[in-house]
Amino acid sequence: MRQAMADYVRALHQAYLDAVATLPPAERARLPLVAAGDVTVAAAGVRSLHVIGTLEALPAPQGPEVEIRDCVDDLAWTLRFFDPVVAPALGIIDESAGPNYDEVRRALGIRTVAYHLAVPPGGSLTSHHALHAGTGLAHSHAAAARDFDALRAHAPGREGLVDEMQGASIAGLARSQVLLAHAIAPGLDGLSLEPPADPADVRRILLSYLRSPS
Repeated sequence: MRQAMADYVRALHQAYLDAVATLPPAERARLPLVAAGDVTVAAAGVRSLHVIGTLEALPAPQGPEVEIRDCVDDLAWTLRFFDPVVAPALGIIDESAGPNYDEVRRALGIRTVAYHLAVPPGGSLTSHHALHAGTGLAHSHAAAARDFDALRAHAPGREGLVDEMQGASIAGLARSQVLLAHAIAPGLDGLSLEPPADPADVRRILLSYLRSPS
């Protein structure tokens, strides 16, 4: 299973890099995984199998913990494995209604997320799934980067708030992105805080408002 996960992560990252290879160099360099250069990938087994890419470094493995180092081109990563034996808090997470992304990250203490995927029970770690996941992730990151560049261009004097919103996006803080969108455009309506609106929708609605605030 560990080797299957290692192969899956490598295929995921290869698909990501292949998908962004045709972007302009500076735009490509700003994407989270490319800019980081070295990331940590946590594979956490609950009911679903979670694969979390984070820009945070984790402490050295202890006891039964295992890590695998690998790289593709200029992207290197450390793959770590967690289950309820290694991280007991994982054992009390309820996933009867589906993957519990927030609780899994909280159990591992991860705050900055480049990606968080979940393979359902019975799902397989195939290269085909990794190809689609990596390509989709690359397109999502590229679209977000373009959105934030456009927001800065349409929010003169509020670029710092846009920077903070982008930081909240990288950290996976959906509610913070809604609050910052309202700070950038106080007259903006239609964004739900609880449950938080989808971050892509927040960017789209905010950008549309800034382009035509009437």
